Amino acid sequence: MTTKPTPGQTGIGDMDAGEFREWAHRVADLAADYLEGLEQLPVVPNVKPGEIRAQLSDAPPVDPQPTEEIFADYKRLIEPNITHWQHPRFMAYFPSMASGPGILGEWLSATLNSNVMMWRNAPASTELEECVVAWLRQMLGLPGTFSGMFTDTASISTLLSLVAARHKVLDLETPTRLRLYASDQAHMSIEKAAMVIGVGPDGVRPIPADRNYRMDVDALARAIREDRDAGWQPFCVAGTLGTTASTSIDPARAIGELCRDEGLWCHFDAAYGGALALVPEYRDLLAGWELADSIVINPHKWFFTPFDASLLLFRDGDAFRNAFALNPEYLKTATDGQATNFNEYGIQLGRRFRALKLWIMIRYFGTEGFARRIRAHVEWAREFRDWIDAAQDWERLAPTPAATICFRYHPSGIDDPGTLDRLNVDILERINEEGRFYLSHARLDDRHTLRLTIGNLRQTRAHVAEAWQVLQATAARVTPRED
Repeated sequence: MTTKPTPGQTGIGDMDAGEFREWAHRVADLAADYLEGLEQLPVVPNVKPGEIRAQLSDAPPVDPQPTEEIFADYKRLIEPNITHWQHPRFMAYFPSMASGPGILGEWLSATLNSNVMMWRNAPASTELEECVVAWLRQMLGLPGTFSGMFTDTASISTLLSLVAARHKVLDLETPTRLRLYASDQAHMSIEKAAMVIGVGPDGVRPIPADRNYRMDVDALARAIREDRDAGWQPFCVAGTLGTTASTSIDPARAIGELCRDEGLWCHFDAAYGGALALVPEYRDLLAGWELADSIVINPHKWFFTPFDASLLLFRDGDAFRNAFALNPEYLKTATDGQATNFNEYGIQLGRRFRALKLWIMIRYFGTEGFARRIRAHVEWAREFRDWIDAAQDWERLAPTPAATICFRYHPSGIDDPGTLDRLNVDILERINEEGRFYLSHARLDDRHTLRLTIGNLRQTRAHVAEAWQVLQATAARVTPRED
């Protein structure tokens, strides 16, 4: 057991192989123990802002500290004081859990430390990324006209897509007012990307959603006509296949056909909902997304992949390369033109080796293994939906196309909006403060909406049933209060 600084710490080199091997085994045990014991932990730690920071040193250590002490502090300060997204009772926001084979792939990726910026400095990493992107495209049922790459998050994948869209349509010598369209249910990353590329918030026109929170395509068509008449240059429509609040799915085919007819770039944010296409019988929910110019899907959401991994697919790789490619002398190699240099398709020069963990996961689970797991999650969500629909004092507030249910407590005889909001805020706060479950909320039609999301490989139907029991028991304890 190491109890004092080692030669690796006191010399001028790295931790030696023997010490690394010892601690690699011990970290593996730490990780396995954590995953094995998750159910015994509260999902949300009982800490207050600043409480952890107060236990951390204000200054970095001048001298090496014993490795034993470092990992003891990890075990004491870090592991018990995070919100456990890996927990089977974490049912907030969106699913984001790291599967065992994905974690192993992440470890190996960190070990290799391959910077996948161009083929010459990362041949196997580059070609594996091409392979895994092609595998995922096939798993999603998309045509071979799509290629792509990995980025960190959907926000960056969307940003790159909008840059390519602007570059393709814009004559940089001609000042023009560009217009981008997205549903009023779209993720904030659309507006952020518009700000970054110079379109600005005024250049984003929100399109109203229908009663099921799907983009109204007739309203979109009218908006495009109105803007052209007013001197705007429409250039892109960003549809959402699995909206942030309700997980509703915009009508992809109608949007894609309108974009084709109007000569606009079609981008689909399928960061969450794209996982449905892993199950062949659910692909009709996304029918028409193959008409897109770019699509983003996040494997670190419902594909059980360690954060981070966002899949950006594009129909026209040249559009991205034309928007981003620079080739200064210090990056030129003898293989230019013979292989893919991924840095030429986006902003980053340095890129993580994200493909390795997905390659390992896909081989470990197989395509049917992914489908089987997604199918189970959707079935449990539909069963939870049916419980809500059958309950006298509860109501569902949105469709359930995937594995997220939007609902609220609505006891008979109480219809005041403020009172209903307070009841549901109270229910959510009580559940989350108790720490056994963690749920999130949204506002739909200006109603405080509870959200429960399923999609963790450590979840079972029993966890879903328990969540319903906890919700009912908590609702029975809240007291309606009229203003």
